[in-house]
Amino acid sequence: MATVTLDRPAHAVSARGNAVTGTGRLLRFMLRRDRIRFPAWILGLTLLMTYFATALETLVKSPADLEGLTAFSGSPAGALFSGRGFGFDDLTIERFLAGQYGLYVAIGAGLMGLLTVVRHTRAEERSGRAELIRANVVGRHAQLTAALTLATAMAVLVALLIGAMMISRGYDAGGSLLFGASVGAVALTFAGIATVTVQLSEYPRAASGAAGAVLGAAFMLRGLGDMAAVQGSGPAWLSWLSPIGWSQQTAPYVHDRWWPLAISMAFTAAAAGVGYALSVRRDFGAGLVPPRLGSPRAAAWLASPLALAFRLHRASLIGWSMSLLVAGLAYGSFTQPLLDGFADAPEDLIAVMGGSENLLAGFLGTLGLTMALAVGVYAVLAVQTLRAEEAEGRAESVLATAVSRPAWVASHFAVAALGVPWLLLVAGVGMGVGAAVSTGDEGLFGQLVLGHVAHTPAVWLVLAAATVLYAALPRVLPAIWGVLAYGLIVGFFAPILDIPDTAVRLSPFEHIGEYPLVDISLVAVVVLTVLAAAVAQAAVAAFRRRDLAGGA
Repeated sequence: MATVTLDRPAHAVSARGNAVTGTGRLLRFMLRRDRIRFPAWILGLTLLMTYFATALETLVKSPADLEGLTAFSGSPAGALFSGRGFGFDDLTIERFLAGQYGLYVAIGAGLMGLLTVVRHTRAEERSGRAELIRANVVGRHAQLTAALTLATAMAVLVALLIGAMMISRGYDAGGSLLFGASVGAVALTFAGIATVTVQLSEYPRAASGAAGAVLGAAFMLRGLGDMAAVQGSGPAWLSWLSPIGWSQQTAPYVHDRWWPLAISMAFTAAAAGVGYALSVRRDFGAGLVPPRLGSPRAAAWLASPLALAFRLHRASLIGWSMSLLVAGLAYGSFTQPLLDGFADAPEDLIAVMGGSENLLAGFLGTLGLTMALAVGVYAVLAVQTLRAEEAEGRAESVLATAVSRPAWVASHFAVAALGVPWLLLVAGVGMGVGAAVSTGDEGLFGQLVLGHVAHTPAVWLVLAAATVLYAALPRVLPAIWGVLAYGLIVGFFAPILDIPDTAVRLSPFEHIGEYPLVDISLVAVVVLTVLAAAVAQAAVAAFRRRDLAGGA
């Protein structure tokens, strides 16, 4: 039987224009649609780096202060979480900024690139808007080209603004421009990766999830390679397998090497080429990886809204469980080498993690906070599933039955809320097994499991806050990412950046305590749980009052 394709034949395209006809107009439409998102990404990344620079300059008053920071930053622990830190044997503020904080700005740039491409390609196909656009005089590759052009413009502007900010502070101009370019290169690289993932699945979440998984793998490879490089043994070459590692190998303010960015550019071009080639091998609206055929009849257990919500979140929970377990095992297995990295650190530095006598407990507490923030990302993405269900019209079909609005939104919240302690438990088990094997201390298993699960109420509060934003002001939902970003900055950099205690307490992750370094506060557990329940109840009430299509 002959295959019928919905795409126009090549001669029709040539008669109405080439494959990129209409790219300029589509780019203008995308800029109009992203009139808030576009400057928010660019200015947000620039302001984040500006904050790091300002806080560090305020904190560091003498060369001795910088030397005190070197002990951790130049250790295997510092290499794992931030990078190997080129030039730390003769440390300056700009070298510390690029080597210690540049990684987190680069990760943000990578997210910017991949989400921009997915938003303007696969998400447009899924919503049906791309079909209306391609009914006009628009080339087959116009939309992908316009999305890549937009991502490129964002990457270039981020690079220029960060470079200009660093130059304005009196830092070396060449190193500043190189550092900005290294951040922009990560954005371009993951925009290229997203051009491939959007061809594989017909679902935007799957496309962005696959690209995000590559970003996570790049972080892990870079971390393991950099730690091996600092230790002087092990697979240091792993850093060269990571797109993030290519940017860090430029070593701004030290070696000022531009050539590693050529690898990033070549990879981006190759990935984009693969994306274009794959796009002509699939039908419009479909993915190269076909969805698994379901049963012609719904299972009996799907009769309730709670069961349906679980079915929709099931794949995400499985994926997150596997990822957190592997990440926990990987990080936990490096407990002893990381502790060895602090052996020669000055007491005033390691006091941040409990001092030399409580260093292990402090490190285990930090691991729990790390995974709590990661599960917070899951919680926000789970709420975004609600908005996707509404925007794509599936929520309307469900609510047209006997399912009430409160039952629908409460069911999704309940599944996500139950997923939070489960994921923290899985992460804790992975960390516990890895740490116990690494140190030979079996007692660490129980401490890590308890320390991870104890953060559940804090993540519940983030989940409830995201739900109330979706229910009342769905367009403001992306603002919840600021809560997680703030929690990350406060949790890891508050002692270094000298953030006031009052500001630290604004983070929901700073109340329960980083067990086993700090005893778990049962009062905080109860208060955060009650507060999360109250906010969730407010979300249910708010969703009852607004129009259903308000978040579309």
